[in-house]
Amino acid sequence: PAAYCGIVGFKPSYDRIATPGIVYFSRTADHVGLFTQDMEGMALAAGVLMRDWRPETGDVGQPVLGVPDGPYLAQTEPAALDEFEWQVGQLQRASYEVKRLPTFEKIAELNQLHRRMVAAEFAQEHAAIYPPYAGHYRPRTREIIELGQTVSTEELAAARANSLHLRADLEAQMDAAGIDLWVCPAATGPAPVGIHATGDPVMNLPWTHAGLPAITVPVGRSAEGLPLGMQFVGRFGADERLLAWMQALDGARILSV
Repeated sequence: PAAYCGIVGFKPSYDRIATPGIVYFSRTADHVGLFTQDMEGMALAAGVLMRDWRPETGDVGQPVLGVPDGPYLAQTEPAALDEFEWQVGQLQRASYEVKRLPTFEKIAELNQLHRRMVAAEFAQEHAAIYPPYAGHYRPRTREIIELGQTVSTEELAAARANSLHLRADLEAQMDAAGIDLWVCPAATGPAPVGIHATGDPVMNLPWTHAGLPAITVPVGRSAEGLPLGMQFVGRFGADERLLAWMQALDGARILSV
């Protein structure tokens, strides 16, 4: 994740970047995304890679930010959450309006639903080659495939439909509260020790499940000196507006790296 590396990451709206040639993990959840050193580089890359890119040219104003309070936010490690709250304070001191809303009240159920969905789709991708070559897969990969094989056709269809329902629910909540962007920690904390795993994706999971665009920026460091990240999530299809707001925020030098 970009948050672990101290760089900018952009996960565009679902299917905004073409996918020919990709070997899928999950056709419903996979997003082609970008990593760059800074926001200037991200604007350049987005204009080249994203379909029908139309950059914002006028004054986009200042977005109203929403913090998704509740069990979702509580998944963050205490030190990382403290850093996040300090950065939110920086935004408020710079005159950004921040609203806190109870969101993802059933995050544990959503996490489970999403993981079973992607496991099922992963199993589908490997359906032809897994049976004769199962012994050549690493144990963790076999676990995911075999979990996916337990997911029924009906459960998978319901999970896919849930992604669209979640998108609509989040955008309805934004409309009702007058929020332009969600803001939250990009990861549960700093990068874990070792190379056995790439970390816990739960802070990005609901936004990925909904297919919403998200940009991660580096903010602060852990007690061990490792990078931390903060993510800003926009409306589906409004990638240009999200990037324009993030360029303005980056230029104002409000967040501490």
